[in-house]
Amino acid sequence: QVQLVESGGGLVQAGGSLRLSCAAHTIIFSFNAVGWFRQAPGKQRELVARITSGGSTIYADSVKGRFTMSRDNAKNTVYLQMNSLKPEDTAVYYCNVVRFWGQGTQVTVSS
Repeated sequence: QVQLVESGGGLVQAGGSLRLSCAAHTIIFSFNAVGWFRQAPGKQRELVARITSGGSTIYADSVKGRFTMSRDNAKNTVYLQMNSLKPEDTAVYYCNVVRFWGQGTQVTVSS
């Protein structure tokens, strides 16, 4: 079993920034693609960003140019830098690698 621990969520005003972190207690991030997903109330979970083991990234159209995903293999941690936040970014954000999910961290953006 792999434990993923997300942190960094919170309440921020529109236009603000947050940085989410997802830490694993193993080196699983070094050899697998890792994704950030989010789920807003009443909506399906959706992919926000994904980074491959080689460092390539893809982003949902809704966050391109505002969010940046990165990884630190030495710390077994991935990050999601979120800038220019909008109320529609409000959701629980989850980290995922292979079949493992974190517990989620709440991001709330007020208008």
